Amino acid sequence: MKLTINPVNFEIAERLEKYITKKTNRYEKLLNNPSAEMEIRMTVIKPETNLNKHTQIRVLGNGPEMFAEKTCDSFEEGIDTALEALDRQIEKLKDR
Repeated sequence: MKLTINPVNFEIAERLEKYITKKTNRYEKLLNNPSAEMEIRMTVIKPETNLNKHTQIRVLGNGPEMFAEKTCDSFEEGIDTALEALDRQIEKLKDR
């Protein structure tokens, strides 16, 4: 699975990049598609307030496109909740 991380208007910390890679590794097995692509786009919403980290995750493969987006206090929280939403979408597809 190809993973693309797109931080918008900021430099991503190596710690955050490792966190994302660790959290997304299991999706290669779940999707069962080596040509699948996962794109993660992260944006900081101005002005700096609570809930100003916006995370979007899009998965492309042989099946339907899956998409999840969350706005949270941190990118780690946004990644976690968006991946939970993707888990629910994958379960729905497997039940069909």
